[in-house]
Amino acid sequence: MSHSPPPGAPKARIPGPQQPPPPYPRIAAGLWRRCLGAGLALWVSAAWVTYETRNSTLLPTLILLGGFLVPVVFVLWAYERHVRDLGVSAILGCFLAGGALGVLGASPLGSYPLHPSLGRFLGVGLIEEAAKLGALVFVLRRQPGIRGMRAGLVLGAAVGFGFAAPESVGHAFGAAASTSGAGLRALLQTEIPRGLLAPFGHGLWTAIAGGALLSRRRLTGRFRITAPLVGTCLGVCLLHALGDATHGLALWGVARLTGAGPFAPGYLVRPDGVREHLFTLFSVGGLALVALAGVGWVRSLARRDASW
Repeated sequence: MSHSPPPGAPKARIPGPQQPPPPYPRIAAGLWRRCLGAGLALWVSAAWVTYETRNSTLLPTLILLGGFLVPVVFVLWAYERHVRDLGVSAILGCFLAGGALGVLGASPLGSYPLHPSLGRFLGVGLIEEAAKLGALVFVLRRQPGIRGMRAGLVLGAAVGFGFAAPESVGHAFGAAASTSGAGLRALLQTEIPRGLLAPFGHGLWTAIAGGALLSRRRLTGRFRITAPLVGTCLGVCLLHALGDATHGLALWGVARLTGAGPFAPGYLVRPDGVREHLFTLFSVGGLALVALAGVGWVRSLARRDASW
């Protein structure tokens, strides 16, 4: 026979069910938006102070922010929206490997003296895309559970953005260092277009190749080299080459329409208003067509994965 405890006696507390800790770090929702806003505000402030004071000590800040802002924001957005289940180490490792292995692997080969033609751009595209895919394989070689179209698209894009960030920094630094008396203007003219086009360049191209690679990965973790994968990589290299060759193709189009040769190492000779407008139309229109082709390709691949 049980007796009720006397009044005022302490009651035993039965512990409730314990929830296991999440396998990924808790990142507040919308962190990528705050980083984008804060980074843009800092970049604009640094550019304005540099312009007003003519002090070049802020140029490194401008260069690093301009090169890394969009890639880092993408990594935060992609982790928050799509790959929390894969873990932060996977996407961070792909981003860092794309910057380190991708640039280091492609730079010596990319400097090989090729003839200035479409074949040169195809060669550079093939070299750089092979280096980025090698970086993706290196990071995931001991993680056999990471496979599928979704993982390939996101992690491939992370490698591409990691590759693009130091490349943009190098271009901006070269523009600022090679222009005497107009370092800030040359820097802004280099960084602003590259920042705006960053989501439609290396990240987009390597996302397509990464999706094709991981969607055909075996359950054991081995990577398969199949005919569809080779065809996809060749198509990505063609997009890469067209994106790089847009400037030269725009010059060629202006020369054909105006009946005069506007070439002088890659620039218009005695440009007038008509030539400048045509060149802007051809170059921007060409980049837009390449970007639309890449975006359409990624959307068609994403529709094949039910996990989206």
